[in-house]
Amino acid sequence: MEKIIHLHIEKLPEGMYLATSDEVPGLIAQGRTIQETVEIARDVAKKLLEAREEREGQPPLSPAEDVFDYPLIVNA
Repeated sequence: MEKIIHLHIEKLPEGMYLATSDEVPGLIAQGRTIQETVEIARDVAKKLLEAREEREGQPPLSPAEDVFDYPLIVNA
């Protein structure tokens, strides 16, 4: 089941990107590009949510809606 998690991504002084999320405590991902950071964050979030579901016995987030906003980054 798909879920939407809002990520906060910031560029670090070293040139790397760091992703965190208020919705998934413990989610921290770092990558060389935004795409790499998002991919790592997706894997980390999945593992954290699976572990949380096993502990609590219920899904921690509601399912993704059919309509949602998505920020598109374009290098122009």
